[in-house]
Amino acid sequence: MTDRTGWDGLRERRMAEPGAMDAYDATRRAFELGTTVRTMREQRGWTQTRLAEAAGMTQSALARFEAGGTVPTLALLERIAHAFHAQLVVRFDETTPAA
Repeated sequence: MTDRTGWDGLRERRMAEPGAMDAYDATRRAFELGTTVRTMREQRGWTQTRLAEAAGMTQSALARFEAGGTVPTLALLERIAHAFHAQLVVRFDETTPAA
């Protein structure tokens, strides 16, 4: 008989591995940044091609970024902000350590 585990058990084991939470948080941030850019682009009625050209990148690279598949550099975020005639704001927020 094989030892089978459901998704919840697998996820629990994987998240307990060293570095898993940091990787999860980085992926979440990349996804949130991509979603924000996609929302701003759609609000302006722009295509991915139009934004990509304005930001000096390819449409496929923008599509990957908007889907959360890549972690953008600050330089890329600045180019996208410039294309939108927006200001990039980066800040640090204090966090409360877990008890």
